[in-house]
Amino acid sequence: MTEERRGVVTFKGNPLTLVGPEIKAGDKAPDFSVLAGDLSEVKLANLAGKTVLISVVPSLDTPICDLQSKRFNEEASKLPENIKVVTVSIDLPFAQKRWCGAAHADKIQCLSDHREASFGQAFGVLIKELRLLARSIFILDPQGTVTYAEYVKEVTEHPDYDKALAVLKSGASV
Repeated sequence: MTEERRGVVTFKGNPLTLVGPEIKAGDKAPDFSVLAGDLSEVKLANLAGKTVLISVVPSLDTPICDLQSKRFNEEASKLPENIKVVTVSIDLPFAQKRWCGAAHADKIQCLSDHREASFGQAFGVLIKELRLLARSIFILDPQGTVTYAEYVKEVTEHPDYDKALAVLKSGASV
């Protein structure tokens, strides 16, 4: 049976249930299977060898998710080549591709977890009641160890961009 964690996050103040384990700094990142814009499968192994910031949003078609993804796209343009920034949502790959074009988001890679919610369950961000992903940020080192994990308490609020970016740039664990 898959672990469920109630009340870790809220939506407009109402407690929700997250499916999957809580991932913390120091943990080995769990494997997952998501789809890229061309419908090719992407797994954890495809991200190995680079430091990776994973920005998780419920849906790119909502204002906070749109702003979060645009912010990380802008930041990604200032980062060295050995750092990759991805956005994961339940949105279909086609919707992600449309959003990337409209937002001129060419520095991040959008990955879709719509098929199996594999990422959501592995990283403990699948919202049981909504079948969306909870807003969160994870940073993985090149060996696949989590160096930063933030589960945003209220789904309608922004993550701590500055803290995540500071950890990303310093290579430290928090």
